[in-house]
Amino acid sequence: GGPTLPTEGASSSAPTTAPPSASSASPSPSASASASPSPSRKPESKPSPTKSTRPPAPSSAAPAPQPPPPPAPAPPASEGDEVLQIVNAERAKEGCGPVTSNDLLATAAQRHSADMVSRDYFSHTSLDGTDPGDRITAAGYRWSTYGENIAKGQRTPADVMEAWMNSPGHRANILNCAFKEMGIGKQDSGGGPVWTQKFGTR
Repeated sequence: GGPTLPTEGASSSAPTTAPPSASSASPSPSASASASPSPSRKPESKPSPTKSTRPPAPSSAAPAPQPPPPPAPAPPASEGDEVLQIVNAERAKEGCGPVTSNDLLATAAQRHSADMVSRDYFSHTSLDGTDPGDRITAAGYRWSTYGENIAKGQRTPADVMEAWMNSPGHRANILNCAFKEMGIGKQDSGGGPVWTQKFGTR
């Protein structure tokens, strides 16, 4: 079979497993009972670069300081950063503010991907019964709302994001303006990488 990617449903205990196809999947995104606020401002059209370089200052005093040149975009430091850039580009198209990377969400995501590979299952509910909210709480993230996407078999950040964006429930999580932070986990397996994407707001 091809890559699969259920999305966590807040009202059902059994997640829906479906191929990354908008026509055959009808999952619902996970969220707590709190309402999702509307975006209050337009986001930047692209993520901010992670660093910039300034030219050395001249030794003689200038009458007016020259503005630094526009910083060049930094290459992604990791696959998680690459997913983040794609997520924020998609959110900008919909008028949602960008999400920022969060180490606690990334820890929870990586633990879940590793657990699914080591214990050979593919679900939002782990074999010991914990759900996405339990996992991000265990990682130390005090959430007010959260969402989780998982996928298996996609080789690159671009591939997994394409699959998620073509599935209504996963797309809804990615474009949920209430989410402010994100973490990514990826664990290789015999069937290809197993991805977990965690969203949250504190």
